[in-house]
Amino acid sequence: MEIKGIVAAMATPMFEDGTINEAEIKNQVERHIAAGVDGIFTLGTNGEFYIMSIEERKRVIELVVKAAAGRVPIYAGTGCVSTKDTIELSLAAQEAGASVLSIVTPYFAALSQNELYEHYKAIAEAVNIPIVLYNIPARAGVSIEPSTLARLAKDCPNIKGIKDSSGNFDNILRYIEATDRETFSVLSGNDSLILWTLMAGGKGGITAVANILPEIMVSIYQNYIKGDVAAARKAQDSIRPMRDCFKYGNPNSIVKAAANIIGQPLGPCRKPFGMISDEAVKAITETIDKHYAQYKK
Repeated sequence: MEIKGIVAAMATPMFEDGTINEAEIKNQVERHIAAGVDGIFTLGTNGEFYIMSIEERKRVIELVVKAAAGRVPIYAGTGCVSTKDTIELSLAAQEAGASVLSIVTPYFAALSQNELYEHYKAIAEAVNIPIVLYNIPARAGVSIEPSTLARLAKDCPNIKGIKDSSGNFDNILRYIEATDRETFSVLSGNDSLILWTLMAGGKGGITAVANILPEIMVSIYQNYIKGDVAAARKAQDSIRPMRDCFKYGNPNSIVKAAANIIGQPLGPCRKPFGMISDEAVKAITETIDKHYAQYKK
């Protein structure tokens, strides 16, 4: 399969007590498919993988795969701190029917580039479905260097792409330059850079804003591949007011708050996260009413 297009970085719906809202997972999968996404990424940063047990993560993957029923590829976030745990969860995701694994860099302890290479190589050899690496240095404390990416893309045939959430467009360009554009996919993990990534030779984006405005995010890619760059840019520019709200707190918290305001019951983030201020709620509400009122249920 080709790694491309708009992939929704789906938030994991939760109840007020932090338990997972399984029924709403199905509803959100249906919502994203109806909007025309090219894939659904479960258990990324917006999916709050970092605060779930391994068993909870396995359950969420099973639910998302079942709800999608083969209509779109499911990208399952299986990255853990240890290589052993990552392989265990990756094999479980493969068994559950995930289409692609998305594997964040190990986090907390410092890592060399050779340690990163060996980590990903061991995982790639243990599974037989495509892998998309996940670079998010602000959260993980380590960045995959372009030269390391080039080695992995060359040595591991099932490492098919990378999601870059560094926010550094030059890093995206270096990833594109370091890999084969025909066989390897560079995806923007920053919603504001999706169109520019496509124009530079990347393949799309994995997007948090799709939890709020999935149709707009899909239209960026669809207009671009039709050759209507002006319409794609208009869609890309239109998300800036929403993106500006991210300054009020953890982006995961802002995404869920905004989705709740437009009538999508994603619930809160699991504590201790998600405690945004009244000022933030007011600003998000005003932004939605001014720019995106038509998307409210």
